Amino acid sequence: MQPVIAGARTGGPEVDQTSVPGAQLCLDFYAGLASGIAVVTAPSDDGPVGTTVSTVTSLSADPPLLLVCLSHTSRTLAAITPASHFAVHLLHEEQSGRARLFSTATPAERFAAESFEEVLGVPVLSDTFAWSVCRTEEVRAYGDHCLVVGRVAALHTAGGRPLIWHDRGFHTLAEAGKR
Repeated sequence: MQPVIAGARTGGPEVDQTSVPGAQLCLDFYAGLASGIAVVTAPSDDGPVGTTVSTVTSLSADPPLLLVCLSHTSRTLAAITPASHFAVHLLHEEQSGRARLFSTATPAERFAAESFEEVLGVPVLSDTFAWSVCRTEEVRAYGDHCLVVGRVAALHTAGGRPLIWHDRGFHTLAEAGKR
Protein backbone atom coordinates (compact mmCIF):
# COMPACT_ATOMS: atom_id res chain seq x y z
CA MET A 1 0.00 0.00 0.00
CA GLN A 2 1.35 3.38 -0.99
CA PRO A 3 1.49 5.86 1.94
CA VAL A 4 -0.49 9.10 1.84
CA ILE A 5 1.69 12.00 2.88
CA ALA A 6 0.33 15.49 3.35
CA GLY A 7 2.89 18.16 2.50
CA ALA A 8 5.62 15.55 1.96
CA ARG A 9 9.18 16.71 1.38
CA THR A 10 11.50 15.19 -1.15
CA GLY A 11 13.46 12.06 -0.34
CA GLY A 12 10.49 9.81 0.49
CA PRO A 13 8.09 7.78 -1.62
CA GLU A 14 6.49 9.51 -4.57
CA VAL A 15 3.09 10.82 -3.54
CA ASP A 16 0.59 13.43 -4.60
CA GLN A 17 1.54 16.29 -2.29
CA THR A 18 -1.96 17.75 -2.46
CA SER A 19 -3.60 14.60 -1.07
CA VAL A 20 -4.34 14.16 2.60
CA PRO A 21 -5.26 10.99 4.44
CA GLY A 22 -9.03 10.53 4.69
CA ALA A 23 -10.93 10.07 7.93
CA GLN A 24 -11.16 6.28 7.54
CA LEU A 25 -7.39 5.92 7.02
CA CYS A 26 -6.82 8.06 10.11
CA LEU A 27 -9.30 5.99 12.15
CA ASP A 28 -7.56 2.79 11.04
CA PHE A 29 -4.24 4.27 12.19
CA TYR A 30 -5.74 5.47 15.50
CA ALA A 31 -7.08 1.94 16.14
CA GLY A 32 -3.45 0.89 16.58
CA LEU A 33 -3.09 3.15 19.62
CA ALA A 34 -3.61 1.51 23.00
CA SER A 35 -5.09 3.64 25.75
CA GLY A 36 -6.80 3.40 29.07
CA ILE A 37 -10.56 3.87 29.18
CA ALA A 38 -12.11 6.61 31.27
CA VAL A 39 -15.54 8.06 31.94
CA VAL A 40 -15.83 11.84 32.16
CA THR A 41 -18.76 13.22 34.16
CA ALA A 42 -20.07 16.71 34.83
CA PRO A 43 -23.12 18.36 36.37
CA SER A 44 -25.63 19.98 34.04
CA ASP A 45 -28.92 21.84 34.41
CA ASP A 46 -30.71 18.62 33.36
CA GLY A 47 -28.85 16.38 35.80
CA PRO A 48 -25.52 14.58 35.63
CA VAL A 49 -23.95 13.82 32.25
CA GLY A 50 -21.06 11.58 31.35
CA THR A 51 -19.33 9.88 28.45
CA THR A 52 -16.69 7.24 27.77
CA VAL A 53 -13.36 8.50 26.43
CA SER A 54 -10.09 6.92 25.39
CA THR A 55 -8.07 10.12 25.22
CA VAL A 56 -6.99 11.25 28.68
CA THR A 57 -3.43 12.17 29.47
CA SER A 58 -1.41 13.77 32.22
CA LEU A 59 -0.33 17.23 31.13
CA SER A 60 1.57 18.54 34.14
CA ALA A 61 2.38 17.57 37.73
CA ASP A 62 3.10 21.14 38.86
CA PRO A 63 0.50 22.51 38.54
CA PRO A 64 -1.48 19.25 38.35
CA LEU A 65 -3.23 19.25 34.96
CA LEU A 66 -5.09 16.61 32.94
CA LEU A 67 -6.06 16.78 29.28
CA VAL A 68 -9.25 15.14 27.96
CA CYS A 69 -10.56 15.04 24.37
CA LEU A 70 -14.33 15.24 23.86
CA SER A 71 -16.39 15.27 20.67
CA HIS A 72 -17.99 18.57 19.66
CA THR A 73 -21.37 16.80 19.84
CA SER A 74 -20.88 15.58 23.42
CA ARG A 75 -23.49 16.58 26.02
CA THR A 76 -20.70 16.27 28.56
CA LEU A 77 -18.60 18.81 26.68
CA ALA A 78 -21.61 21.17 26.60
CA ALA A 79 -21.72 20.98 30.42
CA ILE A 80 -18.01 21.75 30.80
CA THR A 81 -17.34 25.47 30.74
CA PRO A 82 -14.41 27.56 31.95
CA ALA A 83 -14.27 27.60 35.78
CA SER A 84 -16.70 24.66 36.02
CA HIS A 85 -15.69 21.24 37.33
CA PHE A 86 -15.69 17.77 35.78
CA ALA A 87 -14.51 14.32 36.87
CA VAL A 88 -12.30 11.78 35.13
CA HIS A 89 -12.76 8.14 36.20
CA LEU A 90 -10.22 5.49 35.19
CA LEU A 91 -12.01 2.15 34.74
CA HIS A 92 -10.99 -1.28 36.11
CA GLU A 93 -10.32 -4.07 33.62
CA GLU A 94 -13.72 -5.64 34.53
CA GLN A 95 -15.70 -2.49 33.72
CA SER A 96 -16.20 -2.79 29.95
CA GLY A 97 -19.97 -2.84 30.64
CA ARG A 98 -19.71 0.55 32.32
CA ALA A 99 -17.68 1.88 29.39
CA ARG A 100 -20.37 0.67 26.95
CA LEU A 101 -23.15 2.12 29.12
CA PHE A 102 -21.55 5.57 29.11
CA SER A 103 -20.95 5.45 25.37
CA THR A 104 -24.39 4.26 24.21
CA ALA A 105 -27.16 4.88 26.77
CA THR A 106 -29.07 8.11 27.38
CA PRO A 107 -27.79 10.35 30.20
CA ALA A 108 -30.68 9.27 32.44
CA GLU A 109 -29.96 5.57 31.78
CA ARG A 110 -26.24 6.07 32.41
CA PHE A 111 -26.76 7.38 35.92
CA ALA A 112 -29.82 5.28 36.83
CA ALA A 113 -27.58 2.21 36.83
CA GLU A 114 -24.74 3.86 38.73
CA SER A 115 -23.84 4.58 42.32
CA PHE A 116 -22.24 8.01 42.65
CA GLU A 117 -21.66 10.83 45.09
CA GLU A 118 -20.97 14.51 44.54
CA VAL A 119 -17.48 15.87 45.06
CA LEU A 120 -17.14 19.63 44.51
CA GLY A 121 -20.59 19.49 42.90
CA VAL A 122 -19.52 16.85 40.33
CA PRO A 123 -20.95 13.31 40.08
CA VAL A 124 -18.16 10.89 41.01
CA LEU A 125 -18.77 7.23 40.20
CA SER A 126 -18.08 4.62 42.85
CA ASP A 127 -15.82 1.62 42.39
CA THR A 128 -13.40 2.89 39.73
CA PHE A 129 -9.65 2.34 39.38
CA ALA A 130 -9.12 6.02 40.24
CA TRP A 131 -10.91 9.35 39.87
CA SER A 132 -10.03 13.01 39.73
CA VAL A 133 -12.21 16.10 39.92
CA CYS A 134 -10.80 18.95 37.85
CA ARG A 135 -11.55 22.64 37.47
CA THR A 136 -11.80 23.55 33.80
CA GLU A 137 -8.80 25.65 32.78
CA GLU A 138 -9.30 25.77 29.01
CA VAL A 139 -11.43 24.31 26.23
CA ARG A 140 -10.02 24.54 22.71
CA ALA A 141 -11.54 23.18 19.48
CA TYR A 142 -9.45 21.10 17.08
CA GLY A 143 -11.14 19.28 14.20
CA ASP A 144 -14.17 17.33 15.39
CA HIS A 145 -13.09 17.31 19.05
CA CYS A 146 -12.18 19.75 21.82
CA LEU A 147 -9.19 19.56 24.11
CA VAL A 148 -10.26 20.16 27.68
CA VAL A 149 -7.54 21.04 30.19
CA GLY A 150 -8.47 20.58 33.83
CA ARG A 151 -6.61 21.49 37.02
CA VAL A 152 -6.80 18.62 39.50
CA ALA A 153 -8.77 19.71 42.56
CA ALA A 154 -9.44 16.34 44.21
CA LEU A 155 -8.48 12.73 43.51
CA HIS A 156 -8.62 9.19 44.76
CA THR A 157 -6.72 6.09 43.66
CA ALA A 158 -7.84 2.60 44.56
CA GLY A 159 -5.38 0.64 42.48
CA GLY A 160 -6.02 -2.35 40.32
CA ARG A 161 -5.64 -3.08 36.63
CA PRO A 162 -6.96 -0.70 33.96
CA LEU A 163 -9.37 -1.38 31.11
CA ILE A 164 -7.57 -0.88 27.77
CA TRP A 165 -8.93 0.18 24.35
CA HIS A 166 -7.06 -1.12 21.29
CA ASP A 167 -8.07 -2.07 17.75
CA ARG A 168 -11.67 -0.96 18.38
CA GLY A 169 -12.15 -3.28 21.35
CA PHE A 170 -11.66 -3.64 25.11
CA HIS A 171 -8.64 -5.52 26.44
CA THR A 172 -6.75 -6.16 29.66
CA LEU A 173 -3.07 -6.07 30.42
CA ALA A 174 -1.24 -9.38 30.45
CA GLU A 175 0.33 -10.43 33.73
CA ALA A 176 4.12 -10.12 33.67
CA GLY A 177 5.57 -13.36 32.30
CA LYS A 178 2.16 -14.65 31.06
CA ARG A 179 2.22 -13.53 27.44
